[in-house]
Amino acid sequence: MAKTEAVVHVINGRQKKLVHGHPWIYGNEIERVEGDPADGELVEAVDFRGRFLGRGIYNSHSLLTVRLLTHDGTEVTEELIRERVKNACRMRKTVLARPGTDSCRLIYGEADLLPGVICDRFGGTVVLQILTLGMEKYTDVIADALMDCEQPECLYLKNDDRIRQKEGMDCFVRVIRGNLPETVIVTENGIRMKVDIEGGQKTGSFLDQKANHLYVRQFSKDARVLDCFSYSGGFALNAAYAGAREVRAVDISEGAVRLIAENAVLNGLTVEPILANCFDFLREQVRLGEQYDVIILDPPAFTKAHANMENACRGYKEIALSAMRLLPAGGILATHSCSYHMPEETFLNTVYSAAQDLHRTVQLLDLRRQDMDHPVLAGYPESHYLKSVWLRMLDGPASR
Repeated sequence: MAKTEAVVHVINGRQKKLVHGHPWIYGNEIERVEGDPADGELVEAVDFRGRFLGRGIYNSHSLLTVRLLTHDGTEVTEELIRERVKNACRMRKTVLARPGTDSCRLIYGEADLLPGVICDRFGGTVVLQILTLGMEKYTDVIADALMDCEQPECLYLKNDDRIRQKEGMDCFVRVIRGNLPETVIVTENGIRMKVDIEGGQKTGSFLDQKANHLYVRQFSKDARVLDCFSYSGGFALNAAYAGAREVRAVDISEGAVRLIAENAVLNGLTVEPILANCFDFLREQVRLGEQYDVIILDPPAFTKAHANMENACRGYKEIALSAMRLLPAGGILATHSCSYHMPEETFLNTVYSAAQDLHRTVQLLDLRRQDMDHPVLAGYPESHYLKSVWLRMLDGPASR
């Protein structure tokens, strides 16, 4: 095994997760560093006894000081990176083989053994983000592999996420290959949706809820449906497509509300877009005595740190309480958390506690997660971030 220039010694007790496949070494987990590695260089990681743990990328600017690329003696080469991109793309062929779907996540960072590399396909446009310093030097290798595998009409590098600044990198965007279309329209489960590549969140849109969007259809025929934190209207559009008698989609963003309206027109569907703070809107609906048959709650992450768990639980519980007050017996609540800091069990118990406070009896119909193009890597629990809880109300709400 060839030696790298520097060796990172991990504090005793912190090596177990790495042995089990976890890719991160935090700065406070490092006892000492042999050598003087430059940021972005490869280092070896060893335990307190000097036993090899892996090889990864060093960055003193990041709390995640080392991101492991291998846990064995495999050398990190351009060919290794190229092959990992190709492996990731091959797995996604299963998702793209679904009828009426031409968009998916092609690379999901550490879960595809490519730390900090995110890549999404939106029809003929592929959007690439590289969020870690050590992987940036492989940009051309990754881009060439994507062109070989996917042959997109446009490959767009969207390196504008502020995470890059924390890694000591500049933010910028550029077209690598082809031309970025003025309008990008994808098909998801037979529904056409506009994607705002340049101005939209993350790579332009969220692709992790595709299977859950489809799942809501079975509850929606002839139902009155409320979709909160709707963004581009994925749940609302699928409910309308399935024959809901009324669909309302609420979001605090003017751009999102416009997108919902445009997507409804694009598909010839009737959806009422509503510009409002979802917390306030839900409370007002309770005050007005409204009722819905199906309510979907898909908020942004309420916590991006474990220390904020208590506040996050309060937020999830508050919206669950309001939603349950709006659902009759037989009503369906689908509520979500997209924060990996929120454990599944904690989230589920938070939702259950809302039902208990209201003296509602509920059935857990399903406990789902992100779509399969966002795979969960064994030994890396952070890759399981999306929790999707589907409940059925067995009794009616207590009198208001």
